[in-house]
Amino acid sequence: MTETDDRRVIEAQIGRPPRADSTTVSRCHLGLPVVARVPPILDDGTPFPTLYWLTCPLAVTRIGRLEGAGGVRRMEQKATADPQFSRRLEEAHRSYAANRDALVPAGVSPAPSGGVGGSTVGVKCLHAHYAHTRSGEANPVGELVASFIEPLDCPVPCVVDGEANPAWVSNP
Repeated sequence: MTETDDRRVIEAQIGRPPRADSTTVSRCHLGLPVVARVPPILDDGTPFPTLYWLTCPLAVTRIGRLEGAGGVRRMEQKATADPQFSRRLEEAHRSYAANRDALVPAGVSPAPSGGVGGSTVGVKCLHAHYAHTRSGEANPVGELVASFIEPLDCPVPCVVDGEANPAWVSNP
């Protein structure tokens, strides 16, 4: 798949044009984007703290269900109760910020800040933590989320020829 194809697929997946040229860093078993790496400065000059953007509609739906059922609060409670989990989460925030900040052009101000999803501590968005994990990085929240939502096992592609596939239905 070319970058142009990926852009069309991502646009159909998220329901709008991306705000910057992005690079697909994770694909599903059907070869479609799951996670895109977004530049830290958007095309219009806006600083953007979210380096890894989840595009897969199945993952978005499943994680939305987790969040709706109190998943962010439960992850926060786990971070408070489990010192090893908390240390790993802090390291994920540091690593995320360092990876993103390395891509910020010199002299840009304001620059994006924070760790995963722009947060400096704790859990803000399960989607962002999962996207971080799915991009190949260590993130204890994303790893737990993955255990709840994977496999991403769509029988048909969510996008065909740059358009939402009417035959695709998010499965439970």
